[in-house]
Amino acid sequence: MKNIESDPVYRNRLVNMLVDRILKNGKKSLAYQILYQAMKRIRQKTNKNPLSVLRQAVRGVTPDVVTQTKRVGGSTYRVPVEVAPAEGKALAIRWLLSACRKRSGRSTALRLSDELMDAARNSGSAIRKKEETHKVAEANKAFAHFR
Repeated sequence: MKNIESDPVYRNRLVNMLVDRILKNGKKSLAYQILYQAMKRIRQKTNKNPLSVLRQAVRGVTPDVVTQTKRVGGSTYRVPVEVAPAEGKALAIRWLLSACRKRSGRSTALRLSDELMDAARNSGSAIRKKEETHKVAEANKAFAHFR
């Protein structure tokens, strides 16, 4: 696990993890700009600390189990596997950002703030993705002994 520094404004490692995933073509300052605009919008909309909204969103989207594909004797099974906390957080961030990119809207900052607020409220497509993953894991519980 690589050591993650905290960001300059919120002094938070989670914010930095998010910025590193927003990052495209090495434009980190733009990624910071997008995230800080989204955080500012969250503060205006909810009158809450945007950091707590972000934490709540990531906690809500973090999966407990995922499925891994395993080949046993010519047939493929999706085996449910528990997720380590760091891995779960990384998955949650990835899902939040992919959901934010699929959203329609003007700027990435607006879409990101909307997706984060939705996830904090336990709705939105990132939450749906987590529930879907849990459903698949539940359906394939029978193959858990292949681990």
